[in-house]
Amino acid sequence: MPVPTLTVEPSLTPVFTGETITLTCGIQPSTGWTYAWDKPWSSTVSTPNSNTYIINRATVPDQWGYMCYGVRKGSRTFSPYSNTVQLTVNELPLATLTVEPQSPVFTGEMVTLKCVIESLSGWTYKWYKESSRTPVSEGNTFTIRGAAESDKGQYWCQGERGDRPTSSQPSRRITIDVKDSKPKLTLSPGHQLLTGDSVTLRCELGVSSGLVFYWYRDAQTSDHVAQTDGNSYSISSVKVSDGGQYWCRAGRGDAVFYTQYSDAAEITVTERPKPIITLKSNWTEFFSGEEVSLRCDIKSGEISDWKYRWFRDGERPYRYRVHQPMERYEINPLKSGNYTCKGQRERDQKLSEESDAVAITIHSEKAQAVLSSLSQTWLTEGDSVTLTCKVRGSTTDWRFHWYKTAPYRPGFPQVFHESRAYSVELLSDSIRGAGGSYTLSPAALRHTGVYVCRAERGEPAYHTELSNPQPLWVTGVSSKASVIIHSNWTQIFTSEPLSLSCGVQGNSTGWRLRWFTGRGGESKCPTDWRSETGSSCSISSASPSDSGVYWCQSESGEQSNPVNITVHKGDVILENPVHPVTEGDPLTLPCRYRYQPSNISADFYKDGTLLQTSTTGEMTIPAVSKSHEGLYKCSNPERGESPESWVTVKGLSVPTVSIKTHTQQDQNSGSFILLAVVVVVGVFLSFVVFWLHRSKYLTGLCVTTTTEDQQQQDQRTNQSSDQDQRTNQSLDQEVQTSMTLSHPSTCHCRKVLQISMKQLNHPTTLMKMKRRDMKM
Repeated sequence: MPVPTLTVEPSLTPVFTGETITLTCGIQPSTGWTYAWDKPWSSTVSTPNSNTYIINRATVPDQWGYMCYGVRKGSRTFSPYSNTVQLTVNELPLATLTVEPQSPVFTGEMVTLKCVIESLSGWTYKWYKESSRTPVSEGNTFTIRGAAESDKGQYWCQGERGDRPTSSQPSRRITIDVKDSKPKLTLSPGHQLLTGDSVTLRCELGVSSGLVFYWYRDAQTSDHVAQTDGNSYSISSVKVSDGGQYWCRAGRGDAVFYTQYSDAAEITVTERPKPIITLKSNWTEFFSGEEVSLRCDIKSGEISDWKYRWFRDGERPYRYRVHQPMERYEINPLKSGNYTCKGQRERDQKLSEESDAVAITIHSEKAQAVLSSLSQTWLTEGDSVTLTCKVRGSTTDWRFHWYKTAPYRPGFPQVFHESRAYSVELLSDSIRGAGGSYTLSPAALRHTGVYVCRAERGEPAYHTELSNPQPLWVTGVSSKASVIIHSNWTQIFTSEPLSLSCGVQGNSTGWRLRWFTGRGGESKCPTDWRSETGSSCSISSASPSDSGVYWCQSESGEQSNPVNITVHKGDVILENPVHPVTEGDPLTLPCRYRYQPSNISADFYKDGTLLQTSTTGEMTIPAVSKSHEGLYKCSNPERGESPESWVTVKGLSVPTVSIKTHTQQDQNSGSFILLAVVVVVGVFLSFVVFWLHRSKYLTGLCVTTTTEDQQQQDQRTNQSSDQDQRTNQSLDQEVQTSMTLSHPSTCHCRKVLQISMKQLNHPTTLMKMKRRDMKM
């Protein structure tokens, strides 16, 4: 069976749109055959069963892999398929047209049109205008020099060449419009202006594309006063010197084409009054609730008939208002912003110049006093400390007041700390800290408490919120009372019992426990605590909210040393002393565990620095000094670490030998006896010291006064002055000297031996004592 052969004309590919394509199917011998075609379904064969398939004006959808086969006439015999002819149809190359400058153009301006065909080569470019097929020019560039009204119209181009394809697609059509080149200059709002007015000059041409506008004043010269990309030029606030004649013109292109000058426009500028804004206060930053007052004054020397405009950040938030009989108007702003004002004179509606801006900041929150945190809140009697108060975000004209926590009384201010309310009262010497700093020097036990501050300014006074609370705990040796913790240490585990009481020397009436904890600051036991007496509180199962600082305080304001108690929910606590440790004493700090670990060794820290690791679980300092004061904690590798606790070290107490005289004989006799007694006591004490020095028990002895001797001395001290006068005629001295030498198990060694002579008031006695000292 013969195989058909398929050929195509033109034989070169690709085929371009618009061309005619002829496909021919041949079978040898050629007689007795009809033909069928495998082609796109949308194509039709002009002559069915013909061996020729013609595509007139080819399009892109005619792309296909074409085949044919033969059918024997009079039978159902088919030949095999022919070879495949793959037909590729491309669009004709497109001519691209550009124009410079964009339409519309000005009379006299040069216009350049360019035609480019990116694909193939050998193109000849022809230019056409409107619908005419007669070229107006040839070449890839068409230039119109000095555009005129006759050059208006639509322009397009097309490429031609000798090879296939013989022509390109036509370019797009562009319209060139030609306009007059003399602009029109307009002014808004007008010609007659006051200083401070704004004016906009507009150069109207009906064309804006690619133009730069030039503005001239007083002369049409090459030195323009301004150059803008848009057709307007604004002077936001005119001055007298801005008056004069103005012109404009436009230009564009690399070799700049300039339009004609506009006609001149005259601007006249005269001075206007300028208001002044005054602020009632000396500050510009305000807080919620604080009064703000702005006043606008116009001093024009004329009868006042001004209305006023107020502006915030350039916008006008207030309407006109007339303020009679004075030429000012006052407002009370509620929002932050830059405030300015203007006046409008009623008789001619002229506006004044806008005032200088006054920037006002109004916070939505009330002013907040901030008490600077102290690096050390635990002090020893005699230390100095300065509390510093500021107002957050403000420093101007504040006066400060200082408060201290107190038992609740109606009318007392309240401060909140950790969701608890505490009553505070104004300190009687608060005026000392009016400048923002309140100094306690020297610190005393009575200064223990929680301090807050507050600031005020203005008349009537505006008050800030109370500051954050600042605890301050002072420990010492002069306290009449002390907090007694029946567990003997300041750290306990949760669910352990806690019992506190006030130990008072003498009458304990009126003494109460006070505290600063998560439970609040009341001076009565919490509701879930049990109160045994007025000065004793206990709880069978403590919780972390019971942690805090406790102290005893009398109704008159006397205070004990504060004690910091920590109720810890962890597994490790540090058994540290409740009260200050005396210099020279030994100090043992055991690490205690809720559940005994297999390894009881512990690390001990002071102020965050590791001191030592103890295999016994406790640390001992043989003789403490002031340098040992600080925050201590311990940790165990199995159970974790304890909270920190403050250890206070107090100075050595000094023993005294008390010598008291009673005058019973004449003055001279008494002086002699006193001198003799002093000499005897001095010799005796020297012997004692010598003997102690030689004794192997020297380090274990100390000298103290007995309680009985002290009481006798106090009784004699309190004798009335009348009795002293009656016995002044004769001097009789009674010397009460008491010393006790004690073993180390009952007292601590003292380094100083002091003779106190509080009652030696007689001049002769004092003189003889001085003479004796000089001889010695």
